[in-house]
Amino acid sequence: MTDLPDGIQRREFDGRTRLATRGEPVYGEPTDGEWRCWDAGRSKLGAMLESGMEVDLTGGEGVLYLGAASGTTVSHVADFAGPTYAVEFAPRPMGDLLDVAEARNNLFPLLKDARKPGTYSHVVESDLDLLVQDVATRGQASVAVDNARFLADDGQLLLAIKARSEDVTADPESVFDSVCEELTEAYEIIDRQRLEPSHDDHLGVVARKR
Repeated sequence: MTDLPDGIQRREFDGRTRLATRGEPVYGEPTDGEWRCWDAGRSKLGAMLESGMEVDLTGGEGVLYLGAASGTTVSHVADFAGPTYAVEFAPRPMGDLLDVAEARNNLFPLLKDARKPGTYSHVVESDLDLLVQDVATRGQASVAVDNARFLADDGQLLLAIKARSEDVTADPESVFDSVCEELTEAYEIIDRQRLEPSHDDHLGVVARKR
């Protein structure tokens, strides 16, 4: 199984071994001292890590997170990473994201559209180690390709592809193949894996910037 970065452990919660990060609880998850459970059923990235995908993380990485929503997953990322820029398009969850960021001085919420990286390029630093993407929109590959500008030469993409956001009628596996093919414009795909049973019709992708 893939080694976990510093700041993530496998600990027992409710009789099951699950991922955990050390940080301030934000949505009532189970805790074990200063460790809080990272529920893979609520986090595509959590599911990718729990399933042992070929993710190369050590802890302390500079991160751009696209599709932060109310901060469930990005709060765990900020617990083990370095500077973490959290982009979210919808105003409604931004209030929750701001609350999450209050306890994390390395988490920077941005009310921006991930499809328009030029609107936040003056804020987000370049040469980041990691791009995490979980956006429910058509054109998920284009978003990842357009945001590759923020990654260092050996930067890593961790992408959760939602088939139904691309085409609600198409076979999910065909959608995944199409998105991955488009990704190769900017990335070399290292690993891909379906995220069932935690997330239906989702594919986790690990890739390196070309």
